[in-house]
Amino acid sequence: MHQDTAADLPATARGAVAIIANRCGDLLLHLRDDLPGIAWPNHWSVLGGGCDPGEDPAATIVRELAEEAGLAVDVLAELFEIRDEQGSGLLITFFSASWDGDETELPLAEGVKLQFLAPEDLDFLTIPPFIRDGIDRYLATRPS
Repeated sequence: MHQDTAADLPATARGAVAIIANRCGDLLLHLRDDLPGIAWPNHWSVLGGGCDPGEDPAATIVRELAEEAGLAVDVLAELFEIRDEQGSGLLITFFSASWDGDETELPLAEGVKLQFLAPEDLDFLTIPPFIRDGIDRYLATRPS
């Protein structure tokens, strides 16, 4: 995501992430690099990142999906916003999308790996609190 600390960012600093599900209901998670200076190193997250100056969250998520994983989805639905209080400080817009491809075939440009995981398997992963909150909110409203 972003490398600045919350204290360095204006209150309007924004980012965007996408919760991507396949037809089985599994979610596409991204194991982040374990590097100093990045937000949430070595955590499982969803794809996304910070908005460039003048860029809105919808444009950001399309750019980030392409940059990080060579991924383009047909429809992105805007869900809600959550601030990453304990990490980047960014106000993050969450989007959802469906994609049924093979995640192992994606050209991963950042992070360690991408993996579809069943929602019940997420409890065992180290996930940033704001991402876990967003996933929980998404799952609570998703049709069963």
